[in-house]
Amino acid sequence: MLAYIWAEDEQHHIGIDGHLPWSLPADLAYFKVVTKNHPIVMGRRTFDSFPGFLPKRHHYVLTRSAVFGDKYKDDSRITVVNNIENLKKILKQEDSDVFIIGGASLFAEFADTVDLLYVTRIKGKFPGDTTMPELQMDDFELIKKVSGTVDERNKFPHVFEVYQRKA
Repeated sequence: MLAYIWAEDEQHHIGIDGHLPWSLPADLAYFKVVTKNHPIVMGRRTFDSFPGFLPKRHHYVLTRSAVFGDKYKDDSRITVVNNIENLKKILKQEDSDVFIIGGASLFAEFADTVDLLYVTRIKGKFPGDTTMPELQMDDFELIKKVSGTVDERNKFPHVFEVYQRKA
């Protein structure tokens, strides 16, 4: 199955200057638990925002950069794909749930075929330059909703929601 996972604020911001607009360790921990042992799909800028490879996840990175592909050609942790058609073919061969993690253009590209949505909704408005593309939420049903804990490390109220595409 194809799944999205992302966090957004009340204005649907998902990023600023290539990073998250907030600090919410609970969301990062949730992301780790949900995506662990599953392939993750991202654009090159999303990949570049990481401190390194995320353990126990195969990375698919979509980029037009031949230099980027050459850099990782012998690294088994990553598959570099140069166009969306090839990416779609490759993902159809995956046995596991596959998580698209960003950026916005990848979310937009797979909007008609995604099966599951894992969204962390953060109460608040943050500066942002990247927003989540609008999804047809009428096509999905909420199957899980859990309020996150606000504490000294997680200062913003947040809710973890999971949606499944209606049959």
